[in-house]
Amino acid sequence: MNPSTPAADAALERAQTQVEASLSGQTPRPVVRGFFDEPTHTATFVVHDPMSRAAAVIDSVLDFDPASGALSFTAADRVIDYVRTEHLTVAWILETHVHADHLSAAPYLQGQLGGRLAIGRGIVAVQETFGKLFNAGTAFARTGAEFDRLFEDGDRFGLGGLEATALHVPGHTPADLAYVIGDAAFVGDTLFMPDYGTARADFPGGDARQLFRSIRRLLSLPDATRLFLCHDYKAPGRDRFVTETTVAAQRAGNVHVRDGTAEDDFVAMREARDRTLAAPRLIMPSIQVNMRGGRLPEPEENGTRYLKIPLTTGRG
Repeated sequence: MNPSTPAADAALERAQTQVEASLSGQTPRPVVRGFFDEPTHTATFVVHDPMSRAAAVIDSVLDFDPASGALSFTAADRVIDYVRTEHLTVAWILETHVHADHLSAAPYLQGQLGGRLAIGRGIVAVQETFGKLFNAGTAFARTGAEFDRLFEDGDRFGLGGLEATALHVPGHTPADLAYVIGDAAFVGDTLFMPDYGTARADFPGGDARQLFRSIRRLLSLPDATRLFLCHDYKAPGRDRFVTETTVAAQRAGNVHVRDGTAEDDFVAMREARDRTLAAPRLIMPSIQVNMRGGRLPEPEENGTRYLKIPLTTGRG
């Protein structure tokens, strides 16, 4: 998707209008609560309409110990406790993309809280790529059927009295979405805090030039738009994790894409930086689970579920 097409421009304009209406008080401002999982540096957000108390959970985390293979639900249970204590009704469980650094707890949350599970339609391309890598076989349909809704760029949906818009922001992966809900934008891995910069673009289907254009698209939202980030790695000199910023702060101070940064300079920096980065610690289990909407592989004949690790020996 080219972010400069007429359809994309119209989608962005709708999102801008929506944010302005929320900032001016014409529509409700959403309430946002973040839950930070330090082992994976991931932020899960619960966003809700203060009037109807309809809520969405964005980018959930399933606890996973790769050494033992043990799964647990501590991070997800914190979200469940909050939702129930606040008497919220979960309408949506949203994924910004297929994460490579943590397993999604979406099916567990959906079983406990309800809601429709959604992601961008680009998930189909991701499933095709990684279905082949993990030799998932014909039983893995690669149609996005594990999700209740696949959003297109500019799709609108409701959260009680709140308006929400899905924006396609490829670059980190081909399927990344940002969810603009009221005056809040949940931008996944496209951006980090201004002192840390931007996401990598070297995963299959990633593209540094697309990432730059997607980020500039997001930074075309009103300056006061609240940006909620999926990760924070705490830049040197900062003593705490932070996962909320604004469009204005990013435009003024992001070390990779502040105003005045040329596209070619960003692409050269991002590609050089990406060549120095190791693969995420949980990339193999995360992608196998997350491309299935957070569902685990089916049990084998002995009743046990297994995750695969493709081996590369450098020999035939």
